[in-house]
Amino acid sequence: MTQQKELDVQLIAATSFEPPVDVDWEQDANATDAEALVEFAGRACYETFSKPNPHTAANEAYVHHILEVGHDALLEHATATLYIRGLSRAAGNELLRHRHLSFSQLSQRFVPAGETDVVLPAEVRGDEDLERLFLHAVDESRFVYEELLTALEGNLDNEPNPLLRKKKARQAARAILPNATETRFVVTGNYRAWRGFIAARASEHADVEIRTLAITVLEILSRQAPALFDDFLISTLADGTKMATSPYAI
Repeated sequence: MTQQKELDVQLIAATSFEPPVDVDWEQDANATDAEALVEFAGRACYETFSKPNPHTAANEAYVHHILEVGHDALLEHATATLYIRGLSRAAGNELLRHRHLSFSQLSQRFVPAGETDVVLPAEVRGDEDLERLFLHAVDESRFVYEELLTALEGNLDNEPNPLLRKKKARQAARAILPNATETRFVVTGNYRAWRGFIAARASEHADVEIRTLAITVLEILSRQAPALFDDFLISTLADGTKMATSPYAI
């Protein structure tokens, strides 16, 4: 029986910052490494390491000023890597459109469909009849997948390499799998790219699944670098799902 999968997003790598020892620079004690790096990069443009403007001497104020004036190219110096599981192939295809992010995705040519679960659309979840209908359709497609896989492997028995034989069979049989099939990603992006993703996909007009991912990413990165993301306001829609907006997001 096909199992449902829940979204799981974990931060697995993030920028660390070591300022040069020969620069007269004092890192704000309240700043994370990502925030400090963004500030350092901005001050390096103008040699203002001494922080001459008292209004932007604190890291948080400096970073907010950067966002206000649109100098967000500085955010490209800091990066975060997330491991994402429990995302449907449909939502995964939307994620892949964000070309400034870097992706490593679960391969359906090497990992059999039976080793992954499915992700139910929000409109189906909670409705017993719709869930039963949906999962029945998925099970049917999985059955056909297995039948195709067996037949294809039989047709390819003249291929002496067993790994290549399985790969060829899976790459053909996977075409029958539903878009609800779970996929997994390792995704790396600089903070400007992550902000762009959140701005586009946390909108109330975005698909619920990709919007849920965007909100989850925002919550994770807000803990990692609060000053770089605290301009986003998370609110709850009438249907109980969340959205986020920012006055500075493009």
